[in-house]
Parts: sequence; C-alpha cells; structure tokens
Amino acid sequence: MARKVRHSALESRSARLKLQARRRPYSGPSLARGISLMYRRNNTNGTWVLKASDGHGAYWTKAVAFADDYDGSDGRTILTFFEAQDVAKKLARGEQGSPDSAPITVDAVLKDYKRDLEARNANPYNAESPRIHLTPVLLAKPAQLLTAAELKRWRDGLLDKVAPATVNRICRCLSAALQLAAQHDERIRNRQAWVIGLASLPDALVARNVILSDDEVRDFVSTAYALDDGFGLLIDVLAITGTRPSQAVRLIVEDLHDHPVRPKLMMPKSGKGGSRNRAQKKAERYSVPITMQLASRLKQAAKGSAAPLLLQNDGTPWPKHPGQHTHRLMARIAAAIGRPEATMYALRHSSIVRMLLQNIPIRLVASLHNTSVAMIEKTYSKYITEHSDEISRAALLQHPVARVVSSMQG
Repeated sequence: MARKVRHSALESRSARLKLQARRRPYSGPSLARGISLMYRRNNTNGTWVLKASDGHGAYWTKAVAFADDYDGSDGRTILTFFEAQDVAKKLARGEQGSPDSAPITVDAVLKDYKRDLEARNANPYNAESPRIHLTPVLLAKPAQLLTAAELKRWRDGLLDKVAPATVNRICRCLSAALQLAAQHDERIRNRQAWVIGLASLPDALVARNVILSDDEVRDFVSTAYALDDGFGLLIDVLAITGTRPSQAVRLIVEDLHDHPVRPKLMMPKSGKGGSRNRAQKKAERYSVPITMQLASRLKQAAKGSAAPLLLQNDGTPWPKHPGQHTHRLMARIAAAIGRPEATMYALRHSSIVRMLLQNIPIRLVASLHNTSVAMIEKTYSKYITEHSDEISRAALLQHPVARVVSSMQG
C-alpha cells in the first residue's frame, strides 16, 4: 500500500478553511522526488495542484481536482487530501506509476518525431526547425498542458523573425510532431490547442514563389560554377530539370542516359504526398530531358555505375538536403544576380513557369516536375492565366478589316 504523507496545514478540511483565499497555491508536502502537492484556497472548494519536475531544472503545474472543503469526496472531481496524493503521483508518473511514463514534454515530442522521420527516411530537419524558435518554457512544458492561446502567441511572435510562409512551415512541423505524440499517448487530449493555435497564416504562399528570368537563371548557374565546380554542376541540374535538390542528390551514374541527340536523366521521385511507404516511392524513377551540354558535363564527372552522379568538390556525396548546408554560397549567388530573395527553389519555380509560358500542357509540366496538376494550378495560377491569354486570344471573333473601315466611313 502506498505510503501517505501527512501535512497538518492541508490534510484536514478545518485546517484548510483557516487559510486565506488567494490565487497563488500554498506549498504542500513532497510526495516523491520532483513531485509535490499544493493547495489553492478558493472562496468555494479549493483546488489540489500538482507540481512536478520536467527533469531539466524546470517545473510544471496542473490542477488535479477540487478539495473536499464544502462537499464530500466523489473519488473523481472532488478529492480528500490523501486521495489527491494518489492521483497527483499517477499523473506525474503516468498511469502505470513508472517514472519512465511521465507526461511527455514538447522537447521529448520533437525528439520522438525526429526518430520517426529518420525511420521513415524523411527529413529530420522538420523536427529541428521548431526547436530553434521555441522558448525554454514551451520546450519544458508537457504536451497535454499546451493551450491554443500560448501557441498562437508563439506563432504570431515568429512574424518578427521570419516570413509568413516560413512561420507556416514551422507550425506544420510542430503540429505533426504533437499529432504523432497524441497518437501514442492517450493522455494528450488537447488536439484543438495546436489545431487552433498553430493554424496557417493566410496569403503566405505567394511570397515564396521567386521567378527568375532566363538570363537570371543563366547568371545563377554561371556564378555557381565560378564559386565551386561541384556546386555549379548541382545548380546546373536544378536549373535544367526543375527538380527538387533532395531528388537531384539521389541521382546515380546509371540514371544518366547519354543519348547523342536526346539525353535524359532518370530522376528519383520525391517522397512527398503523405505516403507511409516513402522508401518504395523514392526508389521509383521518371524521365526528364536534359541538354546535350549538361549531359556532357555529367558524363565527365561520372565515376562508377552505381556511384552518386553529383559529388561535392572533395569527392564526397551531397547531404540529403543540400539547401540546408549551402546558405553562404546561395547568399553570394543571390547577391551577384541582384535577387537577394532567390533560393535553390527559385530554379524549380522558374522551370515550371517557363514551360507553362511555352504552352507545354499542364499535365506534362506536373509530371516532369514530380508534382500534381492541382498543385501547379494552385501555386502558379497567375502564370497559367497569362499563358491562357495567348491561347484564348487566337479564338476571339475577328471582324473583316474592310467591313470595319466602311462602317467607320459611313
């Protein structure tokens, strides 16, 4: 039987009613290492409050139940002093009473999410990006105690540091981590906290679609080659194919089909789309045409049939997500071409728009860029309208010139 802790100022109803009503709880007994029970005196039934250590030097608190100051205990919402001790310890340690099953903090949620991403061969940076911006208080707080108000304050505070589109990406990553935690811990029942508090900001997508002219793309590529040959070849592939950087770095030598007239790359697919079987999806290939000039450069750089096609200057493979490791090079290129907002993804956006304006069918544009028609229409609707203007203008009713002239003279 669990040992009961005595505390003369709190254990009896008469002793508690002698205390002055106040917002700050009265300190109570220590129930175990890092766990104590406090009491808040109200004008009606008081409140039992759990105070527990998060294991990193901070504490969290949670109301356990009402005290039996005026009403008898019902074993659930109204508890005696000794009943509150049992409930507080179970809450602090988990339903089984093991210290290993204490309420999971946001910090631990992100660590679990990172392990899950790695197990699914997804980008672990999605678990790190929220951590960079979260406060120590939020990181130490149990996920089940998060509120919509505090998450919204944190989200809105990010606008002083990063662009709205970046805020949305960070919030989506944190929401995914919390959702994963809720799926594995039945105590986390406050899903509405992050659904409401981390809701996406409106009109944030358009700002990220940096479109470069063909001359700017050429300058982009030539500047990259001037800075670093290996980086230049990667940028060249991105500019010609419009693929994502994470796909390009997974190319192997045998993916290059060096046809003398119609060279192409068998591009690895992205793992996007919500599929759980990401490894199988990313192993699939699709054909992307390239220029003979790029094919010649790739052939010269190729080494071994199963080796990575694109390598860094030191001969090592590129990391899975090269954009996260080339910020300085990208900043120099963006400054050199006079487009400080340009990123690697600007080459993808520019490739898609270039094809749309060349009257390439949207279905084919989507296939060549490993995306969907719906996403093309959603993201590039402005350019689709410009594209359709040229097509629809040819179908306008035209009056014979002679008839128009005669009517004007009359």
